[in-house]
Amino acid sequence: MKKISVLVSVFLFSILLSAQEEIYQFKIVDMQGDTHSMSEYRGHVLLIVNVASKCGFTPQYEALQSLYERYHAQGLLVLGFPANDFLNQEPGSDAEILEFCQTNYGVTFPVFSKIHVRGKAIHPLYRYLREKSGNGVKWNFQKFLIDREGKIVKVFSPKVMPDSEEVVNAIESILN
Repeated sequence: MKKISVLVSVFLFSILLSAQEEIYQFKIVDMQGDTHSMSEYRGHVLLIVNVASKCGFTPQYEALQSLYERYHAQGLLVLGFPANDFLNQEPGSDAEILEFCQTNYGVTFPVFSKIHVRGKAIHPLYRYLREKSGNGVKWNFQKFLIDREGKIVKVFSPKVMPDSEEVVNAIESILN
């Protein structure tokens, strides 16, 4: 009987652990066409953002870059995912998007190849974020904050600025 109890405990613990780490199962493609695993970011605090170059929220790139510079050494990674799912606000190629980000906002945080964040062709990472958070992607620059164990901690509306007190406090609480 004791042996069965131990086995059940180990099984339940492994389910809990794998549920926390599910975000690390996904593959993503960088702007150079190289495939990466989200597991490369295990142990970091992640701010995952769907971005666009021709949106009213595009100036948020500046605040995202500032957050990245301020907290990167403590373990924060900002991950940008361009998407053209809202009124054709990200029509460019990956090369054009990257040049835009670097030239206009000095972006040095990782920006990945263009994906879909909603609809039938939704990227598996965003399907996961939507399902686990209970939040669909409402517009460009929606932010998902992920803790060091891979759990979604908070979802911030596109209207919430990345350098707002709300976002900064949430990031700092996880980093500390």
